Amino acid sequence: MGRLGPIRVLIVDDSALMRKLLKDLLGECEDITVVGMAHDGVDALRLANELQPDVITLDVEMPGRSGLEILPDLLAKRPVPVLMVSSLTQEGADTTLAALSLGAVDYFPKPTSHQLSQIRAAQDLLIAKVKAAAKCRVMRPRTSGEIPSTAVMAPIAPPTRRLVSTQKITHCIVVGISTGGPQALAQVLPFLRAPLPPIVIVQHMPETFTRAFARRLERECAVPVREAEDGMRIALDTILIAPGGRHLNLVGQPPLVKVSLSNEPPVSAHRPSVDVLFRSAARCFGAGVVGIIMTGMGRDGVDGCKAILAAGGTTYGQDEATSVVYGMNKAAWIEQAVTRQFALSDFPEIVRSVPTS
Repeated sequence: MGRLGPIRVLIVDDSALMRKLLKDLLGECEDITVVGMAHDGVDALRLANELQPDVITLDVEMPGRSGLEILPDLLAKRPVPVLMVSSLTQEGADTTLAALSLGAVDYFPKPTSHQLSQIRAAQDLLIAKVKAAAKCRVMRPRTSGEIPSTAVMAPIAPPTRRLVSTQKITHCIVVGISTGGPQALAQVLPFLRAPLPPIVIVQHMPETFTRAFARRLERECAVPVREAEDGMRIALDTILIAPGGRHLNLVGQPPLVKVSLSNEPPVSAHRPSVDVLFRSAARCFGAGVVGIIMTGMGRDGVDGCKAILAAGGTTYGQDEATSVVYGMNKAAWIEQAVTRQFALSDFPEIVRSVPTS
C-alpha cells in the first residue's frame, strides 16, 4: 500500500536561521510537509511524540544535549527515520558517522554557500534524502557483545600492521553500498579475520566522511582498513575504502593490482561509483572476483554485477529483511545481476568462503 498524504517532517535545530532554511527548502515540494520545528532535544522528544512525524531532521551540533546524545532517546520513543544535518568538517563527519552507527538512516550536509545555484542544489539533495528516508527501515544497532549468527569467533584482536605479500593474490572481493551502509559495515567488518582476500569498498559519501569512516572502522577491525590512495597496491588481509568524490578503478593483473583514482564524471549518478569499481575488478580478476551489492538507493552496481558475472565471477545481494533501503540490491536481484541473496549476518561467512590464494 502506498503512502497516504505527504511525508510529515519534524525539523530539530538550535539555529532559528537553519530551521527556517530547512523549512523553506522543503516547502516547495508538495509531497513533503513540515509539521513542526524543535529548538533543542527536550523539545524534539516532546514534538516527536505529539506530532508522529514520518521523518526527523536532527542537527548534529546543539548546545546542551547534542543530536548524537538525543538520537537514542528519539529512536526509543519512536523508531522513525532520522536524517542527521551535519557540517562537512572533520568533527561533523566523525559525529555523523557515530549517529549513523546508532540508527540514523542518512545525513544532509549543511549548505556552505548562499549562492542561488548552491541553495538550489542543496534543496534538490534535501528533498531527495527526505523522500528516501521515508522509505527506509530503521534497524536496531548491534549492542555490545552481540554478534552475527554465523560469525562466532574469538574476541577481536588489535589491528595487525604486518607487511603482507601480494604474491598469492588470485581473488578479490568488491563491495558496493550506500544508504544504511555505515551501520551495516560497522556491524560485520569487525568480525573478519585474516587470512582474507583483498576487499575494496565503495560507500557513497563525501571525501571528508570516507576518510573519517576508514579511521573509525580501523579502530574496530582486526585487519587494517585504509582510505584508498592512487597507486596503492591491493593486498591480502586489508580493506580499502574508495575516497569520496573520486572513482576507484583497479588496474593490472594478479598478483600486482593497483588502485587508480580519477575525477571522471559521475557514473550511475555517483562518484565514486560501484559500477566503475566492479567493472574494473572484473577486468583484473575475471572469475576470481566476488561482487557484493548491499543496502542503498538507486541502481549503482547493477551493471557492474553483470560485468562480474560475464567475466565468470560471483555476485551476492543483501536481502530485503536486513537492508535499511532495499534499492540497489533489489534492482540487482530483479535484473538477475546477483545469483544469491544473503542476510547481513552471513556477510563474514561469504568472505571466509573466498580463497586467499
